[in-house]
Amino acid sequence: MDRVSIRLGYQIPNFTYPGTAADIGPTVIAQAREAEASGFDTVLVMDHFYQLPGIGAPEEPMLEAYTLLGALATATERIQLSTLVTGNTYRNPAMLAKTVTTLDVMSGGRAVLAIGAGWYELEHQQMGYEFGTFADRFRRLEESLSIIEPMLRGRHPEVDGEWYQAHGTRNEPRVRDDLPIMLGGGGEKKTFGLAAKYADHLNVICGDDEIPRKLEALAKRCEEAGRDRDSLETSYLAFVIIDENGDTARELQKEFLRKTGVDLDDLDDDERATATARHFVGTPDDIAEQVQRRILDPKVDGKGIDGVCVNLVANGHIPGIVELTGKTLAPLVK
Repeated sequence: MDRVSIRLGYQIPNFTYPGTAADIGPTVIAQAREAEASGFDTVLVMDHFYQLPGIGAPEEPMLEAYTLLGALATATERIQLSTLVTGNTYRNPAMLAKTVTTLDVMSGGRAVLAIGAGWYELEHQQMGYEFGTFADRFRRLEESLSIIEPMLRGRHPEVDGEWYQAHGTRNEPRVRDDLPIMLGGGGEKKTFGLAAKYADHLNVICGDDEIPRKLEALAKRCEEAGRDRDSLETSYLAFVIIDENGDTARELQKEFLRKTGVDLDDLDDDERATATARHFVGTPDDIAEQVQRRILDPKVDGKGIDGVCVNLVANGHIPGIVELTGKTLAPLVK
C-alpha cells in the first residue's frame, strides 16, 4: 500500500470573515495560496453544512467541501487537496469515489480521500440524512470503504450490503491507481481498525496527553490486521493560535473560546486543561516548542506521530498568519 505524505496540513475550519459572502471565496483562495507558498503540503476543508458547536454557531457560513476543493484546484498548483474528513453518511460511496477521482484528475493527481463515520446529528436531522446509531454509522463506513477502495484502484466492486450496493462499478478516468485514503478520528477499535485495513494515513483526533495510548492502540490494530505499523502514516489535528506577540495570541484564544460559551477566566485548572487540550498558543517560538514537545516527541516503541494538521481558527484569514505558521512548523516535520 503506497503511503501519502501529509506532514504539514492546513485545515480551513470556518468562513466567518469580515465583509460579505462575496468576499469569502477570495479569502479562502488567499489562504490556500499562502499555505502552498510557505511549506504546507496539504490544504484541508471541513465537510459540513453547518458550523460546528466547538467553533461557532450553526448559522455561521459553511461551504460545501468538494465544490470548494474544485475551486482550490484551479487556484493552486502543487498542494494536495482533501477534506478533514468527509462524512460518509452524506454521499453514496460510489458517487464519492467518482467525486474525489474527478478532483484528482482535474488537479493533476493532488486529491486525498479522507473519510469518517459522521457524527453531527443536527446536520443529519435538518438536511434529511439518516443518522442511525453509532454502530450503524461504522458498519456503513466499512461497507463504503469496500466499494470506494477498489474503485480508486481500478477494480470493479461487487457489493450487496446492508446499506449500499455496487455491481461491477466502473470509475474512469483516473490519473493513478494509488489515490490515498485517509481516515480521521480517535476511536481506538473501530476507526483505528478500519485504518489498519484500508488507509494510507490516519489523522488522530485526541487530547495531546492521549497520544501515547492512541499509538499503542494503533499498533495493536495493525498487528491484528497483519499490517506493518510503519506503513500507516499518522498526523495530529491541532488548533493553533499564533502571533508575533504572545499576549495577542492568548487574547485571541480567550475571544475564540468566549464565542463558544467558554470563559477561561472562570475555569479551574482541570476545566482549563480540558478546554484547551488541543490548543497551541503563543509566539512562533512558543508554537514550535509546544508542537515538538506535545505532538512529535511522544513515542511508543520508537514510533510517533509523523505530521501535523493545523487550523488557525482565530486568525488564519488575516494575511501573513498562514505563512508565519508554515515557516514555524515546516522545519519540524520535513
